[in-house]
Amino acid sequence: MSAPVSDSVNAFMNGPDDPTGSPGRAGGLRIVRLANFVTPSSGGLRTALRELGAGYLAAGHDPVLIVPGERESDTRTGQGRVITLPGRVVPGTGGYRVLTDRRRLAALLAALAPDRLEVSDRTTLRWTGAWARRHRVPAVMVSHESVDGVLATWGLPGGLCRGAADRLNLRTAHAYTRVVCTTEWAAREFQRVGARNVVRAPLGVDLRRCRPGLRDAELRRKLAGDARVLLVMCSRLSPEKRPGLALDALGELLRRGVDATLVIAGEGPLGGRLRERARSEDLPVLFAGHVGDPADLAVLQATADIVLAPGPAETFGLAAMEALACGTPVVASSRSAVPALLGAAGTSADGDGDGAAFADGVSRLLARPEAARRAAARARAEQFPWSAAVDAFLAALDAAPAARATAAGTAAAPRPRGPVADGGER
Repeated sequence: MSAPVSDSVNAFMNGPDDPTGSPGRAGGLRIVRLANFVTPSSGGLRTALRELGAGYLAAGHDPVLIVPGERESDTRTGQGRVITLPGRVVPGTGGYRVLTDRRRLAALLAALAPDRLEVSDRTTLRWTGAWARRHRVPAVMVSHESVDGVLATWGLPGGLCRGAADRLNLRTAHAYTRVVCTTEWAAREFQRVGARNVVRAPLGVDLRRCRPGLRDAELRRKLAGDARVLLVMCSRLSPEKRPGLALDALGELLRRGVDATLVIAGEGPLGGRLRERARSEDLPVLFAGHVGDPADLAVLQATADIVLAPGPAETFGLAAMEALACGTPVVASSRSAVPALLGAAGTSADGDGDGAAFADGVSRLLARPEAARRAAARARAEQFPWSAAVDAFLAALDAAPAARATAAGTAAAPRPRGPVADGGER
């Protein structure tokens, strides 16, 4: 039996460090952030939440992240305060959890009294937009995936995909003050339904953690042996990511006489099936599982010759951007937002994005001189620092940096709630 809502709220408000639980409130805004489908082994979303939270904290605000987990916890971290509430496991997702107790979450939100609300779940948490309106809290929904793309990977016919996506996106746009999209590609499905409260804010990449100098010749020998080409895919092994395309591409390259090896970093519900396929087809694939240390993952990405990004529904592609920062070019699905981000630093698998198309992309990149293709990859990534992403997200939240000095030498005051509290941006 779960604890009473009042007891739970009191426990969380008496945080681990001080009775008020708000160590930066006086100088900035409390930005409460909600996310579902986050686990200790999840990738891009977890990275984005961590980096943006750290940026909000450095800008003088008080970020509070609420996520689902196995049990309650409340900790101070480098991204601000992180509160975990018990969440239900979603069957068939490899361990993803969601927050389902609306009453408990609503009570916690009321107790935290946010100045801004940021939500990273367009389905199960969409009700929080109505909560924010009732409490006159400006709220943004961050679009981390394409509804069209996800429904298509689940096998829904094209016409039904578009209709379902349009209905969901229209409701989302009406529910929130703003919808934040990380790329123009991601914004199109909202523009299609006439949403006028969509803003652009790109994500970023850690240019210090991810760098070409991490390339490890000894690791390459261990992973690839004498193989000419080392391919890497960093992805959750779930249907919407289409990880099987990496095996398709490898098989096609081998049939063409290209001596290649594939390393897959990631786990998910398709992991067992992919391992069995690799064994049955005698494919040179190494399953590294979930790589928990971001530094280790960066070494792997820097050591690869080519990184594959087969997911057709990616609205940004953090793993692909990290590969570029490590100096490694990327082949991405032409159906995703990733090719536009790659520019000349990568290429796309055109057409239906089958194994042959990805093999063609690998061949195109390998035809370029190695030094040139690696330099182009790093140069492209340098256009996406996390500092720029944080500034863009704070602008979308109407949250001026509170800790940076003004010309007069005083701290910049946070903006008042203003008209966006009533949805004026619409």
